[in-house]
Amino acid sequence: MNRYPVWKYAILVIALLVGALYTLPNFFGEAPAVQVSSAKATIKVDAAMQARVAEVLKAAGVTPDALSFDGNSVRARFDTPDTQLKAKDALQKALVPDASDPSYIVALNLLSRSPAWLTALRAQPMYLGLDLRGGVHFMLQVDMQAALTKKAESFAGDLRTSLRDKNIRHGGISRDGQAVEIKLRDEATLTSTRNLISDQFPDLAVASAPDGDGIKLRATIKPEALRKVQEQALKQNMTTLHNRINELGVAEPVIQQQGLDRIVVQLPGVQDTAKAKDILGRTATLEVRMVDESAEARAAELGSGPVPFGDEKYLDRNSQAIIVKKQVVLTGENLTDAQPGFDSQTQEPTVNLTLDAKGSRIFKDITRDNVGKRMAIVLFEKGKGEVVTAPVIRSEIAGGRVQISGRMTTVEANDTALLLRAGSLAAPMEIIEEYTIGPSLGADNIDRGIHSVVWGMVAIAAFMCVYYHLFGVFSTVALAVNVLMLLAILSMLQATLTLPGIAAMALALGVAIDSNVLINERIREELRAGVSPQAAIHAGYERAWATILDSNVTTLIAGLALLAFGSGPVRGFAVVHCIGILTSMFSAVFFSRGLVNLWYGRQKKLKSVSIGQVWKPDADTPPRPSKKEEEAPWNSSASEKTSRS
Repeated sequence: MNRYPVWKYAILVIALLVGALYTLPNFFGEAPAVQVSSAKATIKVDAAMQARVAEVLKAAGVTPDALSFDGNSVRARFDTPDTQLKAKDALQKALVPDASDPSYIVALNLLSRSPAWLTALRAQPMYLGLDLRGGVHFMLQVDMQAALTKKAESFAGDLRTSLRDKNIRHGGISRDGQAVEIKLRDEATLTSTRNLISDQFPDLAVASAPDGDGIKLRATIKPEALRKVQEQALKQNMTTLHNRINELGVAEPVIQQQGLDRIVVQLPGVQDTAKAKDILGRTATLEVRMVDESAEARAAELGSGPVPFGDEKYLDRNSQAIIVKKQVVLTGENLTDAQPGFDSQTQEPTVNLTLDAKGSRIFKDITRDNVGKRMAIVLFEKGKGEVVTAPVIRSEIAGGRVQISGRMTTVEANDTALLLRAGSLAAPMEIIEEYTIGPSLGADNIDRGIHSVVWGMVAIAAFMCVYYHLFGVFSTVALAVNVLMLLAILSMLQATLTLPGIAAMALALGVAIDSNVLINERIREELRAGVSPQAAIHAGYERAWATILDSNVTTLIAGLALLAFGSGPVRGFAVVHCIGILTSMFSAVFFSRGLVNLWYGRQKKLKSVSIGQVWKPDADTPPRPSKKEEEAPWNSSASEKTSRS
């Protein structure tokens, strides 16, 4: 009746081993480290940089505890903060000779002390939030007025192109703030322009007024379109920041919207505020320009002549000069996607671009008029431009799908696609709030949080053992397994643990022990009813399961609501809370029953169980009369007859 088959015990043992393995990295702590990453999108950090960092540290007399390359950055781990600072100074001096134009970013960071064999098994510690690990926090204000002005400028260009395509003559198009003004000659032209705007520009509202001998048509963006522009600008800025920070290898960045025009950026583990600002400032702008093929431009490329008027000189990825025209053909706003691929005929690596409707029209005209000429894609970072690629236009390109090929390796194609996808900011931003949380304060928060959970668990364990005796011991072991499984799942999911998450962990202890209380009390009820101990154990677990399931499901629904609608600390609390409910059901029901079955299930003639005091009514003692019966003597005879019967 109360015996588990071997395969169930095997599952429990495997769950315990996996839980212990993935929980173990969290107990090694973190060590001070130095991270070397790229300061320019066109400079890639590879395995060769790891060897160079090792040479610089060796020359400076600094020996790292570990040196690793994670694909985007090189990280060196040290034993003390003093060694960390010494290593940073040495790397800064060797890798960044010109502070005004850095090629690499050397920043302070924190790394796990987990041994290599755990890391090889992909057993990694939980990510710690800013309040536990320390780091920098920024709040950025997005200039929405600049975004709206930029959109109005885009509408002005599109209107100019559409009117030219429809052969509608006008006296000029200008932008007045966030409105576009069109000068027209007569009513017929006004009607044609109104119809064009109504058909092709539904986001614009128009109004006309006399203007001297002609008519002035004023087009403004509708309120619902304004809100959409603001939402898209905020979303694009968040995406761009996320892409840039991820490329730099900053650990567990948090980028969240706050309000209608603000973005919160948290960089855990980064202790250098100046470097963090530099990271946030790395937002590139893409521009497509035509290459000047004239003799004067060729001479300027070779350094034997000045740059022609109306041109600019930039370097490509091989440090070769290229002369491009100042006129911008397309910007990164017109690019919707960039993916690496291969040419279907030559099987050469390519970069496949996808343009929006406006970019498709412009690109079709440019490629039709410049077949055989070169077109440069220039990436601007911090005001400095660099040519990513300069392909030759082979034929007119329509449909918004562009393929760039020629003398590229697969790695270069992937890198170019990544740079083009990164895009640019839809609106400028400024930092309005910043603060740094030191690692010592984070460590203090961790200690306080761990103490609260540990002492809470000790208090619960003491009560359960005193009140339920051996079954209380079983419940305490199951509670410890619940914490183990919760930490293991958070580590496997690489979830970010914050102070609210620790609070949810303490709450999970109460939820888990509540299930054991229900089971133990149900067993006591069965024993009071005169059921045999084996049958009482079986009925206790079977009949308490429905109640446990109902209570946990309702609590889980509340947790999922917090997860769906909450943000920031609330979301961190909800993640741990929901996982804790699932692990508590496993530990409180299945694992604790496995322990009980292992201890009592093999005893065929079980006389009693250690579950604390079980009060049973004495059959020889008549029930005590109620207070009403004592106060009503005229009913005493009837009560006496009933008692004797």
